[in-house]
Amino acid sequence: MQKIIGRTELVELPNWNFKGIEAKVDTGAYTSSLHCHHIEEVQVEGERYVQFYLLDPDHPAYNDQIIKEPVHDQREVKSSNGTIQLRYFVKTKISFFGEDFDIELSLTDRSEMKYPLLLGRKFLKRMKFLVDVNRKNLSQVKNKEE
Repeated sequence: MQKIIGRTELVELPNWNFKGIEAKVDTGAYTSSLHCHHIEEVQVEGERYVQFYLLDPDHPAYNDQIIKEPVHDQREVKSSNGTIQLRYFVKTKISFFGEDFDIELSLTDRSEMKYPLLLGRKFLKRMKFLVDVNRKNLSQVKNKEE
């Protein structure tokens, strides 16, 4: 059965200890992307990793934590303004509706965007979510009912 989600959702990134992150649900975007800064590739025991800071220092959920993850992929992505960027991709967990889901995220500077996290149709389709654009934060409503 498909879960209905709103045009925005409050989510958690449990592997990195982040809660209450506003995510925009965007069926026009193929991939999901996450706002980060100081994105840098590093080598750990001969393996490719990417390290970054999640969110901006003025964001309520910011915790000045350097996150280091294996590089899942690196590929070109066409951004909303039409420019092509080479981005790092990492895999992690995202939590909402009281469940954890696997997600692939591209890391980019979204400081000019209203929402730090964008959920693209690749994730939405795989998880079989149905989007109700007239509603917001349905996972929060569901959690309060439980």
